[in-house]
Amino acid sequence: MAFEHPGDGALDYFPCHYGGSKLLFRGPRKPLDGRFAVFFGGIETYGKFIERPFPDLLGDALECTTVNMGCVNAGIDAYVQDHALLGVAEQARAAVIQVLGAANLSNRFYSVHPRRNDRFIKPSALMQTIYRDVDFSEITFTRHLLQALEAECPRRFDLLADELKAAWVARMKTWLGRIRCHRVLLWLADHAPEETGGDSDPRFIDRQMIEQLRPHVDDIVEVVYRTPSQGWPSDGMAYSELEAPAAHHTPGAGVHAEAAAALAPVLKNMVR
Repeated sequence: MAFEHPGDGALDYFPCHYGGSKLLFRGPRKPLDGRFAVFFGGIETYGKFIERPFPDLLGDALECTTVNMGCVNAGIDAYVQDHALLGVAEQARAAVIQVLGAANLSNRFYSVHPRRNDRFIKPSALMQTIYRDVDFSEITFTRHLLQALEAECPRRFDLLADELKAAWVARMKTWLGRIRCHRVLLWLADHAPEETGGDSDPRFIDRQMIEQLRPHVDDIVEVVYRTPSQGWPSDGMAYSELEAPAAHHTPGAGVHAEAAAALAPVLKNMVR
């Protein structure tokens, strides 16, 4: 259930559009002229529950405009198919691309919504052949889909995981090849790429996959943060009572400060 007015404590994210894109981003809207860096990513880049996410902090450190194009429900597909956003990137001095999981992209087994990539649309004929006993009509989100498929048959699920990994690498290479400015890949997660396992985000992404992208970017920055269960406080967060369960699993202001500190020296010369 969605709440249009979640209550006291919730932030106003001033949602806005850029470049004719249908995707909705965090505002206030920034001017796309002069020196600026653009940031693509998921809920962490968007800065859900954070008053000043790391793109804003970097704007202060670099003394230039930083355009936050993080999107809560978007994955690679939403970005790679959006020509308006590629046009914005052409005007930027640098683009920071957060590593997003491989679950939310269309592949040989299933398709996702073109903008809300966490939404499962339909299975392919191949998927229906392999998973004859699964009722796909009751599934709306990719997370639910993958949970159902893994429970049905772990062995067949390995085939799906391999397909998602291959599709992710190919799609990322396509996307990075279309971005005509300096490109920095950002790993922002509660574990290192070599520790990938289970359903932790970014799901299915490992060190080998990241390294395949190294020739296509100027640099790779890794920020590994501690989850609340490991002792990191949910500091500097603003949320309503209804948003509290989701906020508990979202990195706090300290993580955003850490990400900004890691990115600043890399971006400094790129945005001059």
